[in-house]
Amino acid sequence: MAGSVVQVGENRFRERFGRYYEDFRVGDIYEHRPGRTITQTDNIWFTLLTMNTHPMHFDEEYARASEFGRCIVCSPFTVALMVGMSVTDVSQKAIANLGWSDIRMTHPLYAGDTLTAESEVLAKRESRSRPEAGLVTVATRGFNQDGVLVCSFERTILVAKRGFATEDKAGY
Repeated sequence: MAGSVVQVGENRFRERFGRYYEDFRVGDIYEHRPGRTITQTDNIWFTLLTMNTHPMHFDEEYARASEFGRCIVCSPFTVALMVGMSVTDVSQKAIANLGWSDIRMTHPLYAGDTLTAESEVLAKRESRSRPEAGLVTVATRGFNQDGVLVCSFERTILVAKRGFATEDKAGY
């Protein structure tokens, strides 16, 4: 399951994360916690790292004149946080991310907001070309501290079957 402990020796335990392909069930919803309170520094750093020059993310005077009245969080940062929040539950044992689709930014996110997310398993099937893996498709939804949906997307991941994850082969 998402987080478990395995005994690796006498009085020695190791935390394990992630789900194998076999652990996913269509219809299951995983709540990703903890949430993440976003700061304006986070927003500015991400904007600078990605060379995004839109002043809505870092110029308070410019943003004050907009319909939002203040800076908004850079949309790709919101998506990146949601993906990161979902790793333990959804893609810790992934071989590859195969694609994202239907990304929707449904409500602005601001510095000071706390983002939480959840993922629902939409589909799964065994890989035709890799017998040691399967494809899992999830819908991930992000919410602010008031429960307002701020972003959603679908993601398809190639996930290792039990015994074939990199950590299994590497002895982790």
